[in-house]
Amino acid sequence: MNNGWGVVKQGLSAVSGFEPRVPGFADRVRESFARQRFMATVGASLTFVEPGAADIELPFDAALTQQHGFLHAGVVAAVADSACGYAALTLMDEESAVLSVEVKLNLLAPAAGERFAARGRVVRSGRTLTVCRADVFALDAGEERHVATMLGTMMAVRRPELES
Repeated sequence: MNNGWGVVKQGLSAVSGFEPRVPGFADRVRESFARQRFMATVGASLTFVEPGAADIELPFDAALTQQHGFLHAGVVAAVADSACGYAALTLMDEESAVLSVEVKLNLLAPAAGERFAARGRVVRSGRTLTVCRADVFALDAGEERHVATMLGTMMAVRRPELES
């Protein structure tokens, strides 16, 4: 696979160009997502996991809207944050859990659609801090509309009481 520098490397993600630090990274992310009760509460599902990448989808639910009928910005932020966090977790060592330490969200258009997809991608992975980006799209009648972008910093936390 070409990593953008004209060099072919084996084992890198086709999406991100990153290599995971642990072989079971995808199962680890899926197990962690399954324990995240807020994502279950809003009806979100993890739809894609690769090294440095995680996608979360959410069906429209009127119970999650604001006063104008658009998906609430808090829900948009939550799925973007989780997509960033899980993208970062794919590249962390097995002793690390992930926590958000900074996020910035740009709301680009009203979140109106049948479904929503948050696509988290690692921008730069470090030993302790990982910078990620999540783009959130409204999906409606086969069309995608970009509704939000988040830039997030995720921290690898090495504390035994925290599970990944």
